[in-house]
Amino acid sequence: MATVHLRIGDLVWGKLGRYPPWPGKVVSPPKDLKKPRGKKCHFVKFFGTEDHAWIKVEQLKPYHPHKEEMIKINKGKRFQQAVDAVEDFLKKKEKQGGKEQSSEGKGDSKGKKTPTKPLKILEEDDEDLSALKDPSEKDLTDSDPEPSSVERLGALGTTGPVSGFKWESSPASSMEPISKRLKIVEEDTRSTSIQAADSTAINGSITPTDKRIGFLGLGLMGSGIVSNLLKMGHVVTVWNRTVEKVPQDIQHCDLFIQEGARLGRTPAEVVSMCDITFSCVSDPKAARDLVLGPSGVLQGIRPGKCYVEMSTVDPETITELSQVISSRGGRFLEAPVAGSQQVSNEGMLVILAAGDRTVYEDCSSCFQAMGKTSFFLGEVGNAARMMLILNMVQGSFMATIAEGLTLAQATGQSQHTFLDILSQGQMASTFVDQKCQNILQGNFKPDYYLKHIQKDLRLAISMGDTANHPTPMAAAANEVYKRAKALDQSDNDMSAVYRAYIH
Repeated sequence: MATVHLRIGDLVWGKLGRYPPWPGKVVSPPKDLKKPRGKKCHFVKFFGTEDHAWIKVEQLKPYHPHKEEMIKINKGKRFQQAVDAVEDFLKKKEKQGGKEQSSEGKGDSKGKKTPTKPLKILEEDDEDLSALKDPSEKDLTDSDPEPSSVERLGALGTTGPVSGFKWESSPASSMEPISKRLKIVEEDTRSTSIQAADSTAINGSITPTDKRIGFLGLGLMGSGIVSNLLKMGHVVTVWNRTVEKVPQDIQHCDLFIQEGARLGRTPAEVVSMCDITFSCVSDPKAARDLVLGPSGVLQGIRPGKCYVEMSTVDPETITELSQVISSRGGRFLEAPVAGSQQVSNEGMLVILAAGDRTVYEDCSSCFQAMGKTSFFLGEVGNAARMMLILNMVQGSFMATIAEGLTLAQATGQSQHTFLDILSQGQMASTFVDQKCQNILQGNFKPDYYLKHIQKDLRLAISMGDTANHPTPMAAAANEVYKRAKALDQSDNDMSAVYRAYIH
């Protein structure tokens, strides 16, 4: 792509570090502000904010040639306000006969105007955006997705002028923006992943879809998901597979009815009543039974109905379910979730999706309500594979942590000191801290069932066998979890694998 030459006063799209592309104008910097060394860049004022930044030339694109594509991709309120500000600027400029009047400081002009208030200058490694903006101003990062060339590649079945619109990648920041971002990266020839993090679900500002939502399965994960869907204003019909067998589940469903949910009598009824139906159950057998069993999902599927399988199952099960749903004219998406009961309750799950991309897009507000991030991974089966790999790593790691704690005790070392040292090192994380604290307190209340992580390890090992790929670490961890299950720890938290080492 040919280099674009820009001058003072040109309108541009500017990409700064982790912030999304934003409309701005090339302006003259204050006389006392030195240009960064070794960088070919321009000083840019962003519309809709009082933020300024030195932007590398390769991170700048002319405003008008890319306006249409950017507006199609970005739908945020503050982004639209910034675009409106550009249009107002252009109208005023036109009325003035093309002569620009601005309060910007022009260090190289004869008038030597100075800004009425100090410039807020962003840097690529800024960590605290709140320190850079006036409370009355709009937040630059509280915007919608940034553009990417990948979304319109042929692999996704679409083409368009955006395919030539590429931004140079920037180093990841240690602090994620507290607003919606879209980051698309091509992983390989088979799949494309999309990250769409949006904290708007936390503050309740998302716009819920007008589609009717169904949800099957109110376990540890499903309960938090449904609660957040309801909080964000979605119309939800629920059903739980054990409601007829376990009296307390009737009361469990009633809690959601009190929050505004509707109750379906069978999976088939829920699917027939709703536009998009989600399912989140324990294992492959439960997922199959829900679809293929008496009064199952398949009996309620009609052309155009959407079915989203959120259970963590094997790729073969997902492929089978996709085929039977599609055979009835239904639209299928797999969307297993990474997280725990606490994470589900907080609406901060990580969602891995694959299958029908239009269903993924239709589920946008639902995914924003239940999660902080969603990835679209391409064809059916890819999400199941990725989810099993993630849980294989997590399960193996948990077993290793438990082994370290018990070895510390066996060799006369303080487990508390071990945890203190661990929490100050490179492996420090909320996960490690919470699980270790629970172990030391003897608290194994389930946040993610031990039996489920063992199931995930078993499925991951089987997937490795199919791919003729060794999984010795997962196999060793799996044996420890099987030992814990034999010690009646199945319905405790996965951290109860600790007990396999002390009995």
